[in-house]
Amino acid sequence: MLRVDRLPGSLMELLEEFRPCFTAPTFMTFVLLAAGLVARPARRTVCGMLAGAGLGGVWHHSRAHRFFSAARWSADAVGLVVLWLVTGYLVPAGAPVVIAVDDTLFRRSGRKVDGAHWAYDGSRRAAPGCSAPLSRGNTFVVAAVVVSLPFLARPAALPVAARLWRKGGPAKTRLARELIELIAAAPGRRGRALHVVADIAYVCSELRSLPAGVTLTGPLVSRASLYEVHPELDNPLLWRNRRGRPRSRGERIGTPAQLAAATPGIPATVTRYGKQALVTIREHRCLWPGVYRSRPVRVIIVTDRVPAKPGIMLVTTDMTAPAAALVTRYASRWAIEVAFSDAKAVTGAGEARNRTPRAVERTVPFALFTQSIVITWYHLAGHRPSVVRSRRAAAPWYTAKARPSYLDMIVRLRRVLIAAEFRPEVPRQPTPDEIRAIQLAWAEAAA
Repeated sequence: MLRVDRLPGSLMELLEEFRPCFTAPTFMTFVLLAAGLVARPARRTVCGMLAGAGLGGVWHHSRAHRFFSAARWSADAVGLVVLWLVTGYLVPAGAPVVIAVDDTLFRRSGRKVDGAHWAYDGSRRAAPGCSAPLSRGNTFVVAAVVVSLPFLARPAALPVAARLWRKGGPAKTRLARELIELIAAAPGRRGRALHVVADIAYVCSELRSLPAGVTLTGPLVSRASLYEVHPELDNPLLWRNRRGRPRSRGERIGTPAQLAAATPGIPATVTRYGKQALVTIREHRCLWPGVYRSRPVRVIIVTDRVPAKPGIMLVTTDMTAPAAALVTRYASRWAIEVAFSDAKAVTGAGEARNRTPRAVERTVPFALFTQSIVITWYHLAGHRPSVVRSRRAAAPWYTAKARPSYLDMIVRLRRVLIAAEFRPEVPRQPTPDEIRAIQLAWAEAAA
């Protein structure tokens, strides 16, 4: 059985930051359910979290269910504490914060699950006779902080905010805007610039006017109609003695393809997906009235030197960052897709079987925030070179493995939780049955 006084001090130091979000009894439930979720290698339901904490025969299961369905706490408030921890421990002092925004579907079954609907599921293949892969479940819009960790070759995304999308309710882009505004106004921002990266669905008029100090970078649609910026928009003196508003549109440029044909390219080296690549960059300051109206934006067209690889067209409201840095920033958006995969396959987000509105709204964000806590803990106290060596020894077919994965991080914390149950300062020694249980749990921790 996990006990608060026996949890590792390195983990409790992080979890103590969440105490203001809960009442005293609810905080104890939060701590033990989070530890139980980490300790549980399979069947991460609500009762599974309770069993992972060793409390299946101690607490009634309704206590765990009430934590999600009825207890007084806010998922937004918990996420903002995660934001405070991530920006304080993982983002260099003074550096801007990169936020990746996207949505994902967590599969659910049952007619009475709140907010469940049929939707596109990019993680599965289309059934025979269907044009697109579909699944039934809950869709969440998620905002995650993208960080670079010294022991990883690629950026990692740590979820800090999530909202459930309901069919017929606010659009996903509206929920994304609410999450961005929530983060922009949070103390965890620490007064830094926010750079939002998103896929093409979120480069839209809903996100046209973001708070001060927040930029948006994403793909540009191929049919966008672009215009030059009229001189009067940059120099108000040209229309000071003339009635009416200043003219904003200059000559029509056309589509991004036409812009690329008329703009000279500059060779550059960019870092994408953990590798460096030689590309040709074309950039131009212009107007995209269909989305940004009279606000100037930068269009960046990237062409790979390798002819077989397709290029990419980006649009950004960041008018100062170098073009190569913007390409690297947008490429870091892929980290949130990896975080979704880890959340579903390793953390167990979406495996809970609750159905009521508040429980559905809270359970997936709880698992996503626990995943961010695991990565933060591993960065502060868990990383050892032996983690990769032991993983390679257990799976010798990973001959090229040189960096820890998220699975390695959570297995490391699971084993630390097991070892903390029998510390030297605890007077009672384990019984033979408990020793066998520990050995079994140690082996199952990597399952």
